[in-house]
Amino acid sequence: MAEDHIRYDILAQEALRGVMRKVLQEVTRTGLPGNHHFFITFLTGAPGVRVSPRLRERYPDQMTIVLQYQYWDLKVTDSGFEVGLSFSDIPEKLEVPFSAVRGFYDPSVNFELEFDVRTDAPASGEVAALPTAEAAKPKPAPKAEPKKQAAEKPAPVPAVAADKPDGDGKSAEVVSLDAFRKK
Repeated sequence: MAEDHIRYDILAQEALRGVMRKVLQEVTRTGLPGNHHFFITFLTGAPGVRVSPRLRERYPDQMTIVLQYQYWDLKVTDSGFEVGLSFSDIPEKLEVPFSAVRGFYDPSVNFELEFDVRTDAPASGEVAALPTAEAAKPKPAPKAEPKKQAAEKPAPVPAVAADKPDGDGKSAEVVSLDAFRKK
């Protein structure tokens, strides 16, 4: 097979990360429309990720956050996002570069993006190895392809979710993905 000097795979990943960035930017301006909400899985050890030592200890490889009811101060830049969430009634600020995001899922419309994440900076001209950690969803999607899921597929369960009730009394709970994985 011919060598891909253009690196279409990387260009496609960057373009689809742009979809996620645009969606989050719109949410910062107008809030979450309708029933939309997001499960965002990212590698906690990726360069540029900032989480508290408590969360990094609890989730050393990856974590999934849910942006639905209890989040605040969402800020989106060209390279990533910041958000405030509550974990066991402790407010936390997370900073996540888009390059660390492994998956983006909106269960209200069964829209899913999955990304390859580089685990270290490549030497000039080299591509870094991809991680071996499992994605938050039961079956991996093709690399960086938007995917419509069948309606009967259960929504993924977050590894971490805000658990402080907001004004409407709704709350989430912290759930480990291991409880739902097939053994």
